[in-house]
Amino acid sequence: MIFHCTQKLAAKLSDVSASPLAETCPLGSWHAHLYHYDRRQCVMLCHDESRYCLFLPGLVKADFAELGRLHRELFLATLVAMNIPETLLNRVILALGTAQFDRNTNRSVLGSLRTADIDLSWLIDGCHVLDCNPLAVSMKLNERPTSIMEKWIQPAKAMLARLGQVSGADK
Repeated sequence: MIFHCTQKLAAKLSDVSASPLAETCPLGSWHAHLYHYDRRQCVMLCHDESRYCLFLPGLVKADFAELGRLHRELFLATLVAMNIPETLLNRVILALGTAQFDRNTNRSVLGSLRTADIDLSWLIDGCHVLDCNPLAVSMKLNERPTSIMEKWIQPAKAMLARLGQVSGADK
C-alpha cells in the first residue's frame, strides 16, 4: 500500500521515496498529511478514490516509524464498525500489504484532506485532541458527503463499493 505524503509528513518519516512508486495494492493508495491540534501531532489519511478518511491523533516520534501499522489497525477497526463480513475483512487484510511512502501528491486529494480537516475542527470543537476517540472521529468523517470533481459521494459507501470490487463480491 502506498501513502503519498505531504512535505510536512515526509520530514517525519525515515524512508520516503522521492520518485513516484507503482501501486500494487488492489485497494488503491492513500494520501497523508501532518496536522497540529492542541500542540499535538496528528495525521489525517485520505483514500485516493473514495476519499475515506482516517484520523490518528497525538502521535509521538516513535509512532511515525509505525505509521503503516497504525493505519492498518484503524482502517480495519472502521471496517469492523461498519459490520463488514469476516470473509471480506480477511481478504482486505491480505490485500493491504506493506506500507510504502512517496511524495507524489495529487491536488484534488489534498483538497479533500483540507475539507476533512475543516470538518474535523467542527467534530472535535471543545474537546482536547487527546480525548478524541480516533475510531469515532474517523467514522463521523466518513458519514459526511464530500465532492470529487463536482460529484457528491459519501466516503463510507464509496469505500464499501471499492472493497466489493476488490473482493469480487457485492456488499
